[in-house]
Amino acid sequence: MSGSMVRVWDLPTRLFHWTLAALVAFSIVSANVGGNWIQWHFYSGYVILTIIAFRVFWGFAGGRYARFSSFLFGPRAIIDAVRARPGAPRTLGHNPLGSLSVFALLASVGLQAAIGLFANDDIASEGPLVKFISKAASDRLTWLHHQNGNVIIALIVLHVLAILFYLVRKRENLIVPMLTGDKSAVESGLASRDDAALRVRAALALGACALAVWYLVSYLPK
Repeated sequence: MSGSMVRVWDLPTRLFHWTLAALVAFSIVSANVGGNWIQWHFYSGYVILTIIAFRVFWGFAGGRYARFSSFLFGPRAIIDAVRARPGAPRTLGHNPLGSLSVFALLASVGLQAAIGLFANDDIASEGPLVKFISKAASDRLTWLHHQNGNVIIALIVLHVLAILFYLVRKRENLIVPMLTGDKSAVESGLASRDDAALRVRAALALGACALAVWYLVSYLPK
C-alpha cells in the first residue's frame, strides 16, 4: 500500500550525504595508493572536516528530519526496534537503528578528519597541526588514524548491508529518498522544510565552516 509523497530530506542534507560518501571513498583509495596522492588525501580530509562541521550545525538548524532531535532515541526505543516490537517508534526520518549508524559514522569520520590534522607519513607529508605536538604524539595519532580507518570501513559495510536488508526483506528503498528527498507515507506525516531560505542558511553555514577549516589548516599560528 502506497501513500502520498512527503518531503523528508532537505537538499543540503542530501548533498551532504552523497558528498561525504564520495569523499570517504576517495580518501580510502588515495590513502592506499600513496605517493603523490597523499596530498590529495589531506585535501579530501579538509573538505570532510568542513562538511562534518556543517552537519553538526545542520543537526540543530536543518530541516525537520535532519535535526538530531528527530532521531535521538533512548535505549528502550532501540531495543524495541531491534526486537521489532509493535511499540517501536515509527518515523519518516531515521529509525532507532538508523540513528545509531548515523551517529557512529559522523563520530568516526569526524574523528578521523580531526586526527589527520596531526598525522604524518614519515616521508614527506604531515598534517598542518603537527607543529603543535611532538613527533611521538604525532606517531601515536597516526597509528590511531590507521586503526580508525578500519572502523570506518566496517561501519560502511554494515550501513550498506542494512540498506540492502531493507530493500530485499522489507521492500523499503532507502536510496531513492536520499536522492529525491521524498518518501511515501501511508500515514499522514509532517513534511520537512526545504525552501530557498533554508538553502541560503545552509550555504552561509557551509561557508563559515569552510573559512574556519581554512584558517585552521593554513593560518593558525603556533
